[in-house]
Amino acid sequence: MDLRNIAIIAHVDHGKTTLVDELLKQSGTYRENQAVTERAMDSNDLERERGITILAKATSVEYGETRINIVDTPGHADFGGEVERILSMVDGVVLLVDAAEGPMPQTKFVTSKALALGLRPIVVLNKVDKPDAEPDRALDEVFDLFANLGADDQQLDFPHLYASGRSGWADDSLEGPRKDLTALFDLIVKHVPAPKQIEHKAEPFRMLATTLGSDPFIGRILTGRVESGTLKAGESVKALSRDGSLVENFRVTKILAFRGLSQQPIDEAEAGDIVSLAGMTKATVADTICAPSVTEAIPAQPIDPPTITVTFGINDSPLAGKDGKKVQSRVIRDRLMKEAESNVAIRITDTPGGEAFEVAGRGELQMGVLIENMRREGFELSISRPQVLFREEDGQKMEPIEEVTIDVDDEYSGAVIEKITGTRKGDLVEMRPAGAGKTRIIAHVPSRGLIGYHGEFLTDTRGTGVLNRVFHEWAPFKGPIPGRRAGVLISMDAGVSVAYALWNLEDRGKMFIGAQEQVYTGMIIGEHSRENDLEVNPLKGKKLTNVRASGTDDAVRLTTPVRMSLEEAIAYIDNDELVEVTPNAIRLRKRFLDPHERKRQARAAS
Repeated sequence: MDLRNIAIIAHVDHGKTTLVDELLKQSGTYRENQAVTERAMDSNDLERERGITILAKATSVEYGETRINIVDTPGHADFGGEVERILSMVDGVVLLVDAAEGPMPQTKFVTSKALALGLRPIVVLNKVDKPDAEPDRALDEVFDLFANLGADDQQLDFPHLYASGRSGWADDSLEGPRKDLTALFDLIVKHVPAPKQIEHKAEPFRMLATTLGSDPFIGRILTGRVESGTLKAGESVKALSRDGSLVENFRVTKILAFRGLSQQPIDEAEAGDIVSLAGMTKATVADTICAPSVTEAIPAQPIDPPTITVTFGINDSPLAGKDGKKVQSRVIRDRLMKEAESNVAIRITDTPGGEAFEVAGRGELQMGVLIENMRREGFELSISRPQVLFREEDGQKMEPIEEVTIDVDDEYSGAVIEKITGTRKGDLVEMRPAGAGKTRIIAHVPSRGLIGYHGEFLTDTRGTGVLNRVFHEWAPFKGPIPGRRAGVLISMDAGVSVAYALWNLEDRGKMFIGAQEQVYTGMIIGEHSRENDLEVNPLKGKKLTNVRASGTDDAVRLTTPVRMSLEEAIAYIDNDELVEVTPNAIRLRKRFLDPHERKRQARAAS
């Protein structure tokens, strides 16, 4: 049977996962009466809730005499480590572009990786049935993008289709019959080359591991594309690390291949196919699995370095251990090390005290997803404000700069530009109209200036703006960037908050807690309306006397408190504050709970 390996790449929300669903349906992968969930590829709970793809996943469909292995990739640059590895095991990519939005920052990010590997993309202009779709403009923009990224003549001569993934059709012209995805299937078979590895079938077995998974019954599973040779279940192989040193020898207990949505055991893996192997205990991502006679490792794609770091510590607040079962630093360390094994884009380092761990990664979203997963597994953590990683070049301090693409209504563009170029030290690169009443702004902004900006941005644009960011380059340090302007309201006592006390505090600022909630000394319960921090008492009840006066028994009506999501809380805190994360709560607190200790530390710092 013929074989094709493709990846579907696109900016977040341009419809990759929905299109894969339709490919599965139309290739007869599902039975006629089978109950199918929407976005079948987003199998993880967090992916379903947020409507985003976090982990790359493979599936396979049969079209006539050809088996097509399809890999669905994430769109966010925070999970770019997944995309970079995946592209090394396919022979072609389908680049999906929203016909209304055109190429976006992540389109640029994933396309540059694909072009650098010499892949020849198929461009699919998706969502052409949207009322504001402009497929011809989007197509011109894709061509310009390819040219700017240094594509060669063959890559610039790309085939394109018009499609609607949700309606399940693709045609080579806008006037096509709009029936099904046959045109896309045909183009994949015609345009994407068969794996070159098939010619190396007679050589010894070699495979580069690109993703790591685990199964409750068979243990660790490594997935990758077979580069040469064949392998039968039960044979002995060895794992080599990037530098060619031996990791381990092991016997392959099972070989699994993708057949539709499930993985099925097969007897023999052949060169060119994407398969998963079980039986190893130590081998991991970027290792070469090979026959005992092979001595050289397959070169692995270098991964872009992390740009931010967050400190994960044990929860040492007075409410520690009430919610979660996993509170010891040893358990937290084991879980983080396990994460670093399968996720090549993050790095873990121990801090001197051993109570906390520095986790370096690509962005706040990636950190938020890791913390949210740990929280659901029963961990309690205290999390610091994200810090940007700097590096030295020729004695000069360099910092990461990100390219930010913003689509806003015209009336808010002034406020956005002022924030980005003023306080946040960004440089405006381009500003142009983008359809009805909208402006597109492109700027290069230091990563430091973007920490905590997203919440402000949504306020400035009344929730209508769209902001996308992707790593651009390292540049010389741009000087200090001011942090949060407002101070916070800090509880001076421990107990249960009282509605009457909160009602009296409302003119002091916004509240983060409601009545009848557990508070402790040093916990942040609201934002002060001025620049300084203020200690307040949220436990103070009403003094009762036996004298009645008119107007004293007014009902206490509290304003709804501000509830922050995990990412908002992490971006909101200052350097002397922490976020306490437990399975049931997200609380803000001062790093030092005792007010005298806080004053001492502030004096020492100044």
